[in-house]
Amino acid sequence: MIKERQGLVIWFQHMKNTKHIKRYGHLIHVSKKLKYAVLYVDRDQIDIVEQKLLRQSFISKIERSYKPFVQTNFENAKVDKAKEYDYKMGI
Repeated sequence: MIKERQGLVIWFQHMKNTKHIKRYGHLIHVSKKLKYAVLYVDRDQIDIVEQKLLRQSFISKIERSYKPFVQTNFENAKVDKAKEYDYKMGI
C-alpha cells in the first residue's frame, strides 16, 4: 500500500544538523550553500513532524511543498502527432 507523502523544505543553521533532521522522514536533498534540506513525510503525520521540527533550536523555518495540490491534467495541451498514429494498423 502506497501512502501519500508531502515534502518539507527545512532551513537550518549548520550542516551538522542534518543528522537530526534524518530522524523525522526520508531526506532527499541537502544544500550546503543555502543550508536547507528537502524531507518527505507521510501526509497524515505532517503536522506532528512539523511541530517537532520547529521545537528544535537549529531550525530557522519550514515550508510545505504544494505539489500534491497542483493539478496535473491539462485541458489545452496539444496532442502529440506521433502518439496519434496507430502503428499496428497494417498488421
